Amino acid sequence: MGNQALLSCKSKRSLSMNRHQSSRKPNRILSTKTTNIENDYIISKGIGEGMNGKVYLVINRIDKAKYALKKLEDSKQARREIDLQWRSAQTCDHIVKIVDVYENKINSKKYLLVVLEYMEGGELFDRLKKKKKFTEQEVAKIMKQVCTAVSHLHKMGIAHRDLKPENLLLTSKDENAIIKLSDFGFAKEACQGLNTPNFTPYYVPPEILLFEKYDISCDIWSLGVIMYILCCGYPPFYSYNGDPISPGMKKRIKKGQFNFPDSDWLQVSDEAKELISGMLETVPEKRLNIDQVMHSRWMLNSLNLPRTKLRSIKILNDKSINLKEIDLSMGQALGEMRINDDKVLNIKNIESAENPLLKRRLKKLSQNKKTKILENLIENIELNPIISIPIQRSLSMPLSPTTQSLVAFYYTSNLKNDLTNTQN
Repeated sequence: MGNQALLSCKSKRSLSMNRHQSSRKPNRILSTKTTNIENDYIISKGIGEGMNGKVYLVINRIDKAKYALKKLEDSKQARREIDLQWRSAQTCDHIVKIVDVYENKINSKKYLLVVLEYMEGGELFDRLKKKKKFTEQEVAKIMKQVCTAVSHLHKMGIAHRDLKPENLLLTSKDENAIIKLSDFGFAKEACQGLNTPNFTPYYVPPEILLFEKYDISCDIWSLGVIMYILCCGYPPFYSYNGDPISPGMKKRIKKGQFNFPDSDWLQVSDEAKELISGMLETVPEKRLNIDQVMHSRWMLNSLNLPRTKLRSIKILNDKSINLKEIDLSMGQALGEMRINDDKVLNIKNIESAENPLLKRRLKKLSQNKKTKILENLIENIELNPIISIPIQRSLSMPLSPTTQSLVAFYYTSNLKNDLTNTQN
């Protein structure tokens, strides 16, 4: 599966173009509209919020049908998100479909207004919390639908990179509503290279924490975490001190240290535990691929799984365990730290940086220590995936402070840590 995902993007797109050119229908071609969206839709209330802002309910002026509206600042990343979600949803019933895209200016800033099918049932976990009984058979029913979406993406060579319960939505409030995957803000074609840490803490695979390049198998790890939570109500890796992520939590993720406590897992089948363990394999090459997940003994035997009531719903309703709130806060923090692929960074002169702590520390250090800090910092920029993106910079290590200026990319939190570590 990993090798398939690394096929040339150019050749895949060429094949896709030929296929569409030979037998395409007009409604299969996505084209943005430059007319005012309010000519066609009535913008109603806010119905959700993600990392990129609010999601609104909109109503078509002609047939009064309801849709969701997502507002994105026009950028290379936003256009990639729209393209990948639109293309993947064309032939998969478990991915939220894009209906229209408008290019409109709001307060002189250009936005892409994405009209999506309205998922009236809301988030999957919100529905689950209202259930009185939840069984392993129902877990399998959910996982089959989510895995169908992931399988479709992986066959297209696309990694979603943000699989989590908040992105699993229901088409309606009916008991048999279809589950669909949403939010392609971090999705990317694997052949373009996967480097940036686009994950929230509970679902992050070890290869990202180890600063390694990764592939579409990262989605399998996230699926394993989701299945674990469905079975017991809490994630396999979490911080003991209440922080979104801690050094101890990172260490356990890297080593794959988790277990199945009898108090919560005694009623869960061995096949389920075996499948979760295969998805939470720390070595990506040994981790199950999506086909192996879908053809596992647990999946194939789903109709014969236990109907015993699981404890997960009771635990999910525990007010002291708010996974969504912690995920959202951590997601926002990562969003502030993460740098978009299409932005160019301006280099700051370290001598003129307006940072009191930096000035005090630099004043105490000798010129040799300053040089060493800069060398370590540049090495950190190259290795740290949080900022391991193309950066336009010039670096000149001075022979003396009077002949050349110290120039480096300046990132407050990382530089502060480097300075502290050097002094210690």
